[in-house]
Amino acid sequence: MSSAACPQRLPRCSGVLLHPTSLEGPDGIGDLGAGGRRFVDWLAAHGQGLWQVLPLGPTSFGDSPYQTLSAFALNPLLISCEMLAQRGWLEAADFADRPDLPAGHVDFGAAIPWKFRLLDRAWERFRDQDRLDAFRAWCTREAGWLEDFVLFMTIKEEQEGRPWVQWPEPLALRDAGALVSVRERLADRLDAHRYRQWVADVQWTDLKLQAQALGVRVMGDLPIFVAHDSADVWANREIFRLDAKGGLACQAGVPPDYFSATGQLWGNPLYDWDHLAATGYRWWIERVRRCLQQVDLLRLDHFRGFAACWEVPAGADTAVDGRWIPGPGRALFDALRDALGGKLPLVAENLGVITPDVEALREAVGLPGMKVLQFAWTAPNNEFLPHDHDRHLVLYTGTHDNDTTLGWWNDRASDGERGFMSEYLDREITEPHWELIRVAMTSPADTCIVPMQDVLGLGREGRMNLPGEGRGNWAWRLFEGALLDPAGERLARLTWLYRRRADQVDRPDEKTLPDDYPEATV
Repeated sequence: MSSAACPQRLPRCSGVLLHPTSLEGPDGIGDLGAGGRRFVDWLAAHGQGLWQVLPLGPTSFGDSPYQTLSAFALNPLLISCEMLAQRGWLEAADFADRPDLPAGHVDFGAAIPWKFRLLDRAWERFRDQDRLDAFRAWCTREAGWLEDFVLFMTIKEEQEGRPWVQWPEPLALRDAGALVSVRERLADRLDAHRYRQWVADVQWTDLKLQAQALGVRVMGDLPIFVAHDSADVWANREIFRLDAKGGLACQAGVPPDYFSATGQLWGNPLYDWDHLAATGYRWWIERVRRCLQQVDLLRLDHFRGFAACWEVPAGADTAVDGRWIPGPGRALFDALRDALGGKLPLVAENLGVITPDVEALREAVGLPGMKVLQFAWTAPNNEFLPHDHDRHLVLYTGTHDNDTTLGWWNDRASDGERGFMSEYLDREITEPHWELIRVAMTSPADTCIVPMQDVLGLGREGRMNLPGEGRGNWAWRLFEGALLDPAGERLARLTWLYRRRADQVDRPDEKTLPDDYPEATV
């Protein structure tokens, strides 16, 4: 085997980062119905070739898509209840008690119980009226992850939402007799959770196929770690570093960095990589296989953890007192490539404390890395500066963890950063978000991605996540009329100007605008 894999190159394109919970929708949270279809149409109409989403799994306390109840399941909150009504599984009367839900942000406390009531009504009508053949066939095909997940969710309901380590020991430690009892007593609830996953899978697949038909690929996000309180850990304790009762033996985090002076304490269990290696990395292979059923390519969040990760004592209050421990290295990626075939459609999130071994691993497995333009202006020798970009790269103005570019410029950037950016670009900066979008578009990087909040020119009110803060995140949504904002035409113009439209990739000599192309000022 050669020392480095052939790089997984992406075509020159641009895209937009927007999580589905931020879409339009009538039930308090973005969903996969009409709002999703309008957004996919908007992407295609404005020349965008990628839609990047955050992890799509079912969220729990704190509502973070990076701390999900399953690495395999989809978030049932994304289900369009309007589409269920079109199938006859909900009726107008079912919506009569809809609470007063805000349109511009997600009130998770109000939206969650409302949508779950609707989904239960839909299940009851589907169960009583419909043929179940397609549903049962899907359940059989997905049983490898589905059965553990629905057991986990059903027991969690009965245990009033408590983490699995607080369940009665026979349930927490998966005593066979206790699980048989659950299957017998709560068979209908198991089916209700199967139904939610089936519907979510069908709706998401339909939306992804619409995107593909319009030339828009979906880029997903795979966190390296999973939540301790998840079906993954409950059903697979042997592949995690836990104590005899399932508690954390240690936990994952990151050392102090740009986002936090005390680091980030994530609370995720660490993997027993030796045990996983002995299985041929089977669990990881199935996880990536499932994710690649849902999306076209995947961003590997915290890629550096595959080289080495930050281990923190289980009872620590901050992430300061940790240590680096080795990850699986190239062996995992070789196993993935052998099992899944061909080049892996993966992108390495190589941000943070990046050491030579991390970059050596990324290059060895042939993955594009990431750079973020908000980080570029701290010094003249900063590696994020545009003149240091290569083609094998995914470039962002900012990510879900950053403030919006306008918020960063107004509230976080230093006078030195603002002055250096103005000097570097040789002009006064009046619209920092459009300056960074233009820089991203002009870059030699194969792919650039812009958060929707930057396209719309939003300040800190548009921020999606503030790392280290457990509450108040993930709630931003598109405001009414956002997709009609003329900023979309400005984005489209830059996309054409810097040769990132899909119909330009194979036409390097084209010099004129398409006949139907929108006029816009740059």
